[in-house]
Amino acid sequence: MAALKVLFIGGTGVISSASTSLAAERGLELTLLHRGTGRRPVPAGVETLTADVRDPAAVRAALRDREFDAVVDWVAFTPDHVRADVELFEGRTGQYVLISSASAYQTPPARLPITESTPLRNPYWQYSRDKIACEDVLVAAYRDRGFPATIVRPSHTYDRTLVPLDGGWTALERMRRGKEVVVHGDGSSLWTLTHHTDFARGFVPLLGHPRTLGEAFHITSDDVLTWDQITRALAAAAGVEARIVHVPSDVIAAEDPGWGASLLGDKTHSAVFDNAKLRTVVPDYVATVPFERGAREIVAWHDEDPARRVLDERLDRLSDALVERFRTA
Repeated sequence: MAALKVLFIGGTGVISSASTSLAAERGLELTLLHRGTGRRPVPAGVETLTADVRDPAAVRAALRDREFDAVVDWVAFTPDHVRADVELFEGRTGQYVLISSASAYQTPPARLPITESTPLRNPYWQYSRDKIACEDVLVAAYRDRGFPATIVRPSHTYDRTLVPLDGGWTALERMRRGKEVVVHGDGSSLWTLTHHTDFARGFVPLLGHPRTLGEAFHITSDDVLTWDQITRALAAAAGVEARIVHVPSDVIAAEDPGWGASLLGDKTHSAVFDNAKLRTVVPDYVATVPFERGAREIVAWHDEDPARRVLDERLDRLSDALVERFRTA
């Protein structure tokens, strides 16, 4: 049986890199199309084409008349990005996969767990509204012309390079300096963190699968933690104890609209997912990396090179002010 011919637009990012590695390991005939600026190495046997996906002429020149069994766009963030893809790949692929976002689901959710039938509505975060609009373009193309669309919604997916707290390494640096760290709300809302290798185990089997067309799937871990637990796991990995100060999300939003948008539009509300639909097409899917292990990977990677331990000084000062204000509240 011939290997699946798959094109990844992107493929070296936090979420996509593990899927690139697993697709290569499983023998897919994989090509990456990207600008050549990724930090992560491309596995042996994976073809690389260099072009800016936002330049349609350059992409057409790179791809020529090639056809694929599946095309995945890891870097489509606006409806225009998806329209350009539909125009480029209609008639040239058996499947087109849009990487959307679980933050597109109804926020706050009316009920848990979140399933693929949960409505899409996020009035707080422009990123999420743009992803919803991307999905709208793709669904219309599927309904009107049978464009072979599949939608995948990752939740909060991380690798060793990504600290899953706003400000990146800043909170860990504060903890190592003996300073308090801000956790939104009362720290008890439930959150799902997914290691990128676990995401890949659910994602790669969807490629070329005939029962995915016209469908949407989220791929998440079943490992659910509170934000206090997440913060303490990172602190333990860093060899310190977390001194947590809780601050309401709307207060954070008033002080820092960018930080606030990611909270009110996503992290403030509990996010627990039902992966039953994914298992109807990937029956052996199971996430195996608990966050405590992932936290150790994150700290170890940052400790390998001091240049990776970047302190966001503005966020550090804001955290000082919020801690001072709410320490005794």
